[in-house]
Amino acid sequence: MGPHPAVAAIRLAVRQALADLPPDSLVLVACSGGGDSMALATAAAFEAPRRGIRVGAVTVDHGLQPGSTQRAVALLTRLRALGLDPVEALGVTVDPDARSGPEAAARTARYAALDAAAESHGAAAVLLGHNLDDQAETVLLGLARGSGPRSLSGMAAVGPRYRRPFLGLSRDQLRTACHQLGIEVWDDPHNTDPSFTRSRVRHEVLPVLEKQLKKGVVEALARTARLCRDDADALDAWAEREAARARTPHGDLDVTRLSDLPPAIRRRILRRAALDAGSPAGALFASHVETVDALVTSWHGQGPLSLPGGVEALRRCGTLVFRRPPGVSEETRL
Repeated sequence: MGPHPAVAAIRLAVRQALADLPPDSLVLVACSGGGDSMALATAAAFEAPRRGIRVGAVTVDHGLQPGSTQRAVALLTRLRALGLDPVEALGVTVDPDARSGPEAAARTARYAALDAAAESHGAAAVLLGHNLDDQAETVLLGLARGSGPRSLSGMAAVGPRYRRPFLGLSRDQLRTACHQLGIEVWDDPHNTDPSFTRSRVRHEVLPVLEKQLKKGVVEALARTARLCRDDADALDAWAEREAARARTPHGDLDVTRLSDLPPAIRRRILRRAALDAGSPAGALFASHVETVDALVTSWHGQGPLSLPGGVEALRRCGTLVFRRPPGVSEETRL
């Protein structure tokens, strides 16, 4: 008799995520102790050795809750008991009053810690436990922000470093797998705290949509993400080629070349230029890019535009210039 269907599903998902990695590669599981990441750690501990792949884990202590350090230390013991090696806990500092908001600040600090751990250990990949429900929430948040197709693309299953094996599995499936395997999970109180935007989407918005539009909303939103990602990837590749043609010897953007492009391509180029100049991705919205686009399509002598991160965009001598003016401090940028 084989494993429970939920257990089989998480193992298959991880097996597929590891399929292209050579033997003796190291993968790290980002683990918080919650149901998603514990299912991931357990499945990776089962599947990786069968492919000759080494698997370790990293837990990030954000220090935002009482007892977080003790939980992180206890989690290390549990991860070692699964056979994961190396395992480590990394403490990060999160400013709850950050301009980008506590959720974005915690996310930025977490990924910086995971990047550092991957570099330190020479990991070929970092596995993340995001699931189907997370993907649906991400699409709704992107829709609410009006951030365009790239935001609606949700999270990528495979990136240069990060892999998300569970984007096709529901949160309930992952918890069921943990239950079947006797794996204890920790429920982060922030996940039910209505002061956090994602928590409100999870516990208030999505249930209403499911009730009013019947079941299948989560799957439909995740499917939307996959379709949008295919389109966005193709448009991004086009925009990259056009950006190279529009770039002047001084690194600015030629307005005439930009004006001949479709809006979807031109705005991608403008967004990329703003990010390269120092605008943080989490704070640069479609409304900012549309305002910059007016420097190309509706020019009537307007002055420099202020963008997040202390970046300015201005039109000068037939070119668009993205810069950080002298005197902008690091604190102002962030």
